Amino acid sequence: MNGSPNITTDIRYMPSYSVPEAANYLRIPVSTLRAWIGRQRDFAPLIVPAQERPLSLSFINLIEAYVLASIRRKHEISMAKVRKGLNFISLQFSSRHPLADKEFETDGIDLFLREADVVYNQEGQVVLAEVIKQYLKRIERDIHGLPIKLYPFSQRGGPDEPRFISIDPRISFGRPMLARKGIPIEILIERYKAGESIDELTKDYECSQEEIEEALRYQLWNEAA
Repeated sequence: MNGSPNITTDIRYMPSYSVPEAANYLRIPVSTLRAWIGRQRDFAPLIVPAQERPLSLSFINLIEAYVLASIRRKHEISMAKVRKGLNFISLQFSSRHPLADKEFETDGIDLFLREADVVYNQEGQVVLAEVIKQYLKRIERDIHGLPIKLYPFSQRGGPDEPRFISIDPRISFGRPMLARKGIPIEILIERYKAGESIDELTKDYECSQEEIEEALRYQLWNEAA
């Protein structure tokens, strides 16, 4: 890919998240994410973590996990099939992180599904490919096609959910924030737990009530997980 980053200095590739943090941000079970990075017995990794000791994931790893979760969210595709498709596109794109690359979104989904033999008729494959593409629209990319921002789910995980929450590795150390204002969710939660009302937060940060409620819903779900 033209304009490939230096993975030793690009913040997107640096270890930034513990496994529980990343799992909570993506609303997936910690055990599932641990399996994907090869931390379960007899389970080879689908995602290569940014750092082994202490075990940490990068923003690119976060994107990879998000894409895997999107593939499996509405369709119970076996991990054997996922692995087969992922190995194939890794070779096709000569990429260490094919799920995070723009090629997966543009050319790789159909290749992945065909190789994984996920569906057995063309109509079903087209529908599934379109569903995955809808999820991938929640990833914002730079001019080189590499991810720079993710809009994680705060509700039931539908691709058309509001994009009020974002994760940007360049801001607030890659912690979730209000997308429009860049306000870390942790600050809103701290003030809300201290007794301030949603109306007060709305006025102070010049946000809509819906934005504040979405931020609270997202963070409080993570704490309850």
